Amino acid sequence: MQKNTYALLLSLLFLPMLLLAQTTTYQAPNFTDNNRAEKLAKYFPLVEKIYNEYATKNHFPGYSFGIVLDGKLVYSGAGGFTDIDKKTAATTQSMFRIASMSKSFTAMAILKLRDEGKLKLDDPVAQYIPEMKGQQLTKDAPIMTVRNLLSHSAGFPEDNPWGDRQLAISDADLIAMIKKGISFSNDPGLTYEYSNMGFAMLGYIIKKVTGIPYSDYIEKNIWQPLNMQQASWEYSNVPAKELAHGYRWINNNWREESLLHDGIYGAMGGMITSIESFSKYVAFHQSAWPPRNDIETGPIKRSSVREMHQPWRFSSLNAAYKYPSGRACAMAAAYAYGLRWSKDCEGRETIGHTGGLPGFGSNWVILPEYGLGVMFFANLTYAPTSFANVQVLDTLLRLTGIQPRQLPASKILTQRRDDLVKLLPQFNKAAQSGIFAVNFFADYFTESLKKEATEIFEKAGTIKKVNEVVPENQLRGYFIVEGEKANINISFTLTPENPALIQEYHIKLIDK
Repeated sequence: MQKNTYALLLSLLFLPMLLLAQTTTYQAPNFTDNNRAEKLAKYFPLVEKIYNEYATKNHFPGYSFGIVLDGKLVYSGAGGFTDIDKKTAATTQSMFRIASMSKSFTAMAILKLRDEGKLKLDDPVAQYIPEMKGQQLTKDAPIMTVRNLLSHSAGFPEDNPWGDRQLAISDADLIAMIKKGISFSNDPGLTYEYSNMGFAMLGYIIKKVTGIPYSDYIEKNIWQPLNMQQASWEYSNVPAKELAHGYRWINNNWREESLLHDGIYGAMGGMITSIESFSKYVAFHQSAWPPRNDIETGPIKRSSVREMHQPWRFSSLNAAYKYPSGRACAMAAAYAYGLRWSKDCEGRETIGHTGGLPGFGSNWVILPEYGLGVMFFANLTYAPTSFANVQVLDTLLRLTGIQPRQLPASKILTQRRDDLVKLLPQFNKAAQSGIFAVNFFADYFTESLKKEATEIFEKAGTIKKVNEVVPENQLRGYFIVEGEKANINISFTLTPENPALIQEYHIKLIDK
């Protein structure tokens, strides 16, 4: 047997062992602050006050809200009426139409089918809706894909006022509309533009792939596994005492809006549910974080939920954004898959979606790294619920001081820290130590490294303590060496090799 063939066989034999070693040594990020629930509970009366005052100021006939922490509905409440004429009080079991918050259920169903190998996100839309073939704005337009529909980048025009009135149309109505020809605002893949039509098409694709309506597929494969017992697409199937009627505030009075029946456009905004049921869906999204080695228990893989949370199509940058408290903090936003993503100047990431239809407005937001989420439903046309949710989240974070998950240092980062400490500041026999990558001494010169480190250590004085590694990820981090006169910051980055070696290194003096 040739030598290289033998080496290949050995590598194939030991590869599974190496991969197993990596997964078994991985440590998931965790919360390091104690009594998180108790810290939040102290401010629940303030939360209720915020929602109540906001609902009153904005003429909400009825509303309900909830806070989900670490996968549990820890606080909820409601106010006003779901039926003004009958004076039916709103409760956390009242079922509101959540409008475009429905989109993430449709997106989740598409990803489940993708995971099962029944479709691909880069499949042409025309593969499932042949009537779309050849329809494009320009002759050099790319093929419209399922991914374009998921991320609002298919080239359709923003269609909220019109789309909201299409809720009840049938599959046949949608296909007839497509046959007449679609008007485009852009070519696919160029820009973000919100499209209800795109999600109606996703609902149609679910039926084409599974043979059953999108509504039945989502009920069977998402609602039921999550035990969402209060969820429906058709308002006539909801018990009268639980159904929230929708209203419009006009001429200083409420006027009831007509409820629309379920149809193909329900895939973009037809879902009806309660705070108590929807909290289970929020909890499932929270459970996707952090990446870890636990067994899968949800209706789709955790990695697919995290995929839904990624910013797939940039939508805006608000450099002048201000939180409800008045604190200025620039905000970037993007569309994910059936969800909105944002990141502020402090690095806080949020995931969620608003919903608005004639008669209803809703919003939900989670901060994945904080394990915290909020929901707010109202039965007023396009009720502006997102502002209050942002106010509640920002207030709770500021007042409680709860912290995001902290990533433990990987074993290899800690090992390389210890290896570096043994060499510093002289770098004696560094080239023979075996801890540096092949690029290191071509990019850093031993005499310069020694001179720089020696001067910094001298200025720091007697070394008192070497602190733990503060990781940025599994293979990059820094640690602080405490000196009598000053401290030293040492940062390093490791290679993708196994074992990982030091490819980059920096050292600097910092004041105490």
